[in-house]
Amino acid sequence: MIICYCKKSKDFINQIIKGFIQLVFTLLIAAGCSTVKTEDIYIRASQTGFLPEDIKTALILSNTDLNERDFYILDTASGKTILKKIINSSTYSYGNFKYCFEINFSDIRKPGSYKIKIDNIESIDFRIDEKIFNPVRDSLSLFFKAQRCGPTNPILHKPCHLSDAAYLIGYKDSLGRDLTGGWHDAGDYIKFLKTTAYTTYILLFSYEFDNNKFGFDLDNNSIPDILEEARIGIDWLIRANVDNQKLVIQVQDETDHSVGWRLPENDSLQFNRPALVSISKSSIGYYAAVLAIAARIWKERFYDQEFSAKCLDFARKFYELKNLAPDFDSIHSNHYPDIDFNGKLALAAIELFITTGDNNYLNDAVKYGTSAGADYWWSVGQINSLAHYKIAKYKPEFANYIYQNLKMAKENSLENPFRIGLDFSWGTTNCLLGVSLQSILYKELTNATEFDSLNIYQRDFVLGRNAWGVSFIYNIGKNFSKHFHSQIAFFNNGYLPGGLAAGPAPDSILLTKQILRENSDFNFFNSEQIKYYDDYKDFVTNEPTIAGNATALFVFGYFSFAE
Repeated sequence: MIICYCKKSKDFINQIIKGFIQLVFTLLIAAGCSTVKTEDIYIRASQTGFLPEDIKTALILSNTDLNERDFYILDTASGKTILKKIINSSTYSYGNFKYCFEINFSDIRKPGSYKIKIDNIESIDFRIDEKIFNPVRDSLSLFFKAQRCGPTNPILHKPCHLSDAAYLIGYKDSLGRDLTGGWHDAGDYIKFLKTTAYTTYILLFSYEFDNNKFGFDLDNNSIPDILEEARIGIDWLIRANVDNQKLVIQVQDETDHSVGWRLPENDSLQFNRPALVSISKSSIGYYAAVLAIAARIWKERFYDQEFSAKCLDFARKFYELKNLAPDFDSIHSNHYPDIDFNGKLALAAIELFITTGDNNYLNDAVKYGTSAGADYWWSVGQINSLAHYKIAKYKPEFANYIYQNLKMAKENSLENPFRIGLDFSWGTTNCLLGVSLQSILYKELTNATEFDSLNIYQRDFVLGRNAWGVSFIYNIGKNFSKHFHSQIAFFNNGYLPGGLAAGPAPDSILLTKQILRENSDFNFFNSEQIKYYDDYKDFVTNEPTIAGNATALFVFGYFSFAE
């Protein structure tokens, strides 16, 4: 059968078809943009969950005033409403959002799986359970194995940099030294004494703080995993002793960044990795503190008298050089700058006192600890609270320095919707977890609960209670950082167990770096001042470090359940 149309009817049908196509196209665009509609409600909470007795809160970003509206906590399995409460008024705004609400559902303590519902918007499921943080702790501990250098049985890559170090810079001769082992500091392949010492100390400190929670043994070899990992750092630090007078403070320099991305075993610079030699009060403090606590643990836990004596001998020898050394290292590459040495020497002195019982060290610890004072921050270079915590065991008034840090952090937390205690910076997640760490130490000293909520707010920010709704730990939660600035991760399809992203940073810092990013998934949640990019090229917001992971391991290990 042949059907004929007049021209007018054909034009009419063409207009209908054209209009239909335009409608479909418009709907597709709308669907594609639905994640950034300004009227949407975004629920941000810890994607891992909570311990039964935790304060439990979530952040709601919205351009609609939700004041006096209801929110619901639903049981995930049954869909039943477990809790109904009213959203209180908002005094904050952020970025593209006029309102930032906080909801509190701490009334729920029963173990189970839950989600938050507001109107027709539901959150990611979360759990309440006493063991909820054990997988986080275990994952964080694996990260160090990926960062291992040398013949140390690493994961995700082969033994590497077996010729470290090719030559010395800053020493009377330039002959190479055995500086194999240790950990790569971050996404590159440079090794630093400062971050190696910080990381090793936190691992040892964690075990001594609670050897039940930090005595986990995932490989079932009857040796706590955290001490196995600490030994990687200790052995490298011992090699960093050049002549009982000087220390290697760095292996490799900025040349590492000039030859493109590669797995460490394929490093074209493997025979051209210099070691930088220096000495300073600051590096002495780091170094002696680690070896003094190591001497104690290896004697008491492993009955290894020979190794313990070696560690203590090195710690004492370098500590005795403190008055002859300059304040800071003169040869360095401007990574991890120091602003004060007193806290490090205080830490070395108190660890030497605890190990030897020599009151001269305690007197030094008090002197340097007093000079250090409160540092109102947390970073690799600002760790005064570690020394103050140890000194406070003998001189309780030193707990007040930690209190001063926390008091300032708590006041700051009341001025922003995220409840973070320190300003965004380069290394935000390490800074915030440092606030958690100090809260834990202060509570252990005083039994005070004043900073419990501050502690949990910092922890939950890292796990998703943030503007971006991202857990900054790889494979923890549903939405997590996936594209780390890590060469090892890059060549393993992004896989980096336990990797902790550095986190959001001020635009003022990012503007000083020329970063050609490829991923803009979270742009809508960036503000003019603060930005985060889940992009493998972003070494400011998305690079993991051994120091950040060490801080995280202490915090999440503290919240774990000792089995």
